[in-house]
Amino acid sequence: MADIVIGVASSHTPQLSSGVEFWPDHAERDRRNPHLLGRDAEFHSYDELLATADPDIANELLPDVFEAKYERCQEAIAALTERLAKAAPDVAVVIGDDQHELFLDDGIPVFACFAGDELVDMPPIGEALERMPAGIRAASWAAHSDHAQRHRVCAELSRHLAEQLTGEDFDITLLSEQPAHRTLGHAFTFPRYRLGLPATTPIVPIFVNTYFPPNVPSAARCHSLGQAIRRGIEAWQASARVAIIASGGLSHFVVDEELDRRVLAGITGNDAPGLRSLSRAQLRSGTSEVLNWVAAAGALDGLAATVIDYVPGYRSPAGTGAGMAFVQWEQEP
Repeated sequence: MADIVIGVASSHTPQLSSGVEFWPDHAERDRRNPHLLGRDAEFHSYDELLATADPDIANELLPDVFEAKYERCQEAIAALTERLAKAAPDVAVVIGDDQHELFLDDGIPVFACFAGDELVDMPPIGEALERMPAGIRAASWAAHSDHAQRHRVCAELSRHLAEQLTGEDFDITLLSEQPAHRTLGHAFTFPRYRLGLPATTPIVPIFVNTYFPPNVPSAARCHSLGQAIRRGIEAWQASARVAIIASGGLSHFVVDEELDRRVLAGITGNDAPGLRSLSRAQLRSGTSEVLNWVAAAGALDGLAATVIDYVPGYRSPAGTGAGMAFVQWEQEP
């Protein structure tokens, strides 16, 4: 029987990988964004947020503060990388969201699995690369290789989980071929490029539509999905060490420390009701990636969770930025 040996959750915001010299560039994009999800769970313009922002946020925008926060994030990533390597999983189930990378408007499933032998990361080239903002381009090494890169998939476990989840009344879209001219998304490449998951370790991508309404699942449904994933892994008749990785989050593009800390407390306290009760209104825009963490928490229920670090990455006086968090689950001694 397969055994879940470790769980890992990491933010994957470009702010983690661009260097602090590009944080002002990320902030400039915020200024042009008319749909910033505020802490009141309503959308606002940058100027609206700025008018009511805490003036003390200015203290978070000093160069030495930026640098200290960036270094903390790199140390946390290094810690997750070390622990993932020590666990030596045979396969990694990666729970993430697709952002018009593999799935476009011709079909965006609520939940999906891929049961082919590999998925290819195809980096942007030509005009697409030139159009990228400087800060996104600087961080692209954490999302894409510099060439078409093949990522092994454990098709056997993917098919098994698709069957198990369908048997538990989850409607799963199953792909066996990668659509032409589409790429594996950054939520699923980040574990390789930044968390050191070896190229020889196959992944099982679990796609959750967090970003694109109306068919966005609730937190409760995502937690139940995670529980079903755990049962499916435990029922897999293979002697395999399995890692579960949640990619994305926490709050962005407006930092919501209260929400982030509530999510982290729910994870470390095994507070399933608290995680399941997170509202749809709060989990929109970039903050919707919290749903990936909620699903992972359902799959890893019973393991001990530790917050490696939480860094509220403010990057503008209006409070925009990203809540950058790093968590590990491990078996009780």
